[in-house]
Amino acid sequence: MPIFEDWVGEVRQMRAVSERRAMFPPASRAPDEGASARGIARALGENALLAFPPEAFEEEVVIRGFFGRRQVILSRPASIHHILVDNPGNYHRTPATIRMLRPLLGRGLLLSEGEDWRHQRQTVAPAFTPRTLPLLARHIAQATGALIDELAECCRRPVDLLAEMQFLALEIAGRSMFSLAMDRHGAELRELVTGYAEHLGRPTLLDFLLPLPIPSPREFARRRFRRRWMALIERLIAERSETAPEGTPGDLFDVLSTEERDPDRLADQFATLITAGHETTAVALFWALYLVAATPEVGGRIAAEAAPLDLGPDGAAEALSRLVYTRAVVQEALRLYPPAFTLARQARGADTAGGIPIPARAVVLIAPWVLHRHQRLWDQPEKFDPARFLPGAPPPERCAYLPFGMGPRVCIGAQFALTEATLVLAAMIRSFHIERADSDPVMPVAIVTTQPDHPPPFRLAPRR
Repeated sequence: MPIFEDWVGEVRQMRAVSERRAMFPPASRAPDEGASARGIARALGENALLAFPPEAFEEEVVIRGFFGRRQVILSRPASIHHILVDNPGNYHRTPATIRMLRPLLGRGLLLSEGEDWRHQRQTVAPAFTPRTLPLLARHIAQATGALIDELAECCRRPVDLLAEMQFLALEIAGRSMFSLAMDRHGAELRELVTGYAEHLGRPTLLDFLLPLPIPSPREFARRRFRRRWMALIERLIAERSETAPEGTPGDLFDVLSTEERDPDRLADQFATLITAGHETTAVALFWALYLVAATPEVGGRIAAEAAPLDLGPDGAAEALSRLVYTRAVVQEALRLYPPAFTLARQARGADTAGGIPIPARAVVLIAPWVLHRHQRLWDQPEKFDPARFLPGAPPPERCAYLPFGMGPRVCIGAQFALTEATLVLAAMIRSFHIERADSDPVMPVAIVTTQPDHPPPFRLAPRR
């Protein structure tokens, strides 16, 4: 498909536009009508961001055919509110989404439906109430302090901050969920998650065409992955059960294990929390650091805000409310580089969403990647501007900013993720001046999450 391939070449050769502007892939040239469905499917397997046509960033609705079904890219806030808040029962996850995520997440909260979902939501919710945030902040501060000490000893060499943030987020997840350091299991866990995303997590044409009960050829490899992945999760649970701390609850395992008695379901919940929690937060932190490295004045303001605060285990929870600017930087990074780049839903029955007719079985794409850069919804949408989220700034239009979704299925760990990203960013920038060690362009690539196409090296210098 030459038109599509030419455009992919243009995207890969693109360079940063300026220090103050974030990377924004240029608009695509639509492929021929006859090849468009295959072009979209190919883009979804290589980089899903390439599947959004340029008009999606300017129009409220883009409708196109996709292998005999209607696909609707929706950017009208009233329509999005209807689907996610007013009538979510009419929309379910697509079979392709389930194929891609079930090997990682099983039948946990993220992929459950109906009464099963309501039961699981009630089971998991106690682990993410405000009373758990001080406990989580302590774990975040302990792991972040240890990383900063390690980085301070190797400031003379370039650092892969993507890998560092991935292992930090994994360490925080291990401490928060199991009170376990992840030095014994972290490498295997990262190998499984990253390997899945790079290979088995990429959809093929048959993943879109085959009904869910019929396995695609790749399904057998995914099942083998699933057995190995769940064996690791079960080892973590067993290790935590054998070393249970006495006294008051000290981690999420204590909270969840009292609510969920089914061992298989408990394992699926932890698989979901580990995968969704650490992977999305890690890439959010990477993009925040990437943006701050390009704007030294932003880093200086974060460092000044954090300087008088106690970001250690005893003071992190109390310091959080005073990290106003740092949190705004995190929110702006989530706008420009949302880890969850799209929400795909299939209509059970015909519906009208904010004046837009949705046929039965149509696939609706509510894409934070598109929404957060939409010309009608944001002033200078490509510009990195944390002031958008400071107190007193006009709030984004409802349903124009969805890094964690919305409605009854909003991400249950949203506050945990924001807490983690804010505390880590404040501690890192207070400790180091961070700058790029090269000038090669970094392109966002979306498969499971919005990742950089390669891990760029950074230089860290201690702040005096």
